Amino acid sequence: MFTNYPKHYKVIFHNDDFTTMDFVVKVLVEVFYKPESEATAIMLAVHEDGRAVVGIYSYDMAASLTNRGIAMAKAEGYPLRITYEPE
Repeated sequence: MFTNYPKHYKVIFHNDDFTTMDFVVKVLVEVFYKPESEATAIMLAVHEDGRAVVGIYSYDMAASLTNRGIAMAKAEGYPLRITYEPE
């Protein structure tokens, strides 16, 4: 029997040379509702590996959270790059 489940999307933070580590943690806590310790671990993974998956969400949630994070960064003058892609 074939069941068509909705696709899930990975939200990915990308490293850059301008966005501060503290700001990345702030976005992860305030937009993605990550606990401080998890947000710090994700931020360090982004810093060390160049990118890190923040979470896996439905399309609507991935797009909404990505847009909120980018808008928050833009308002503060940071070029933080956040993308999402099918899992």
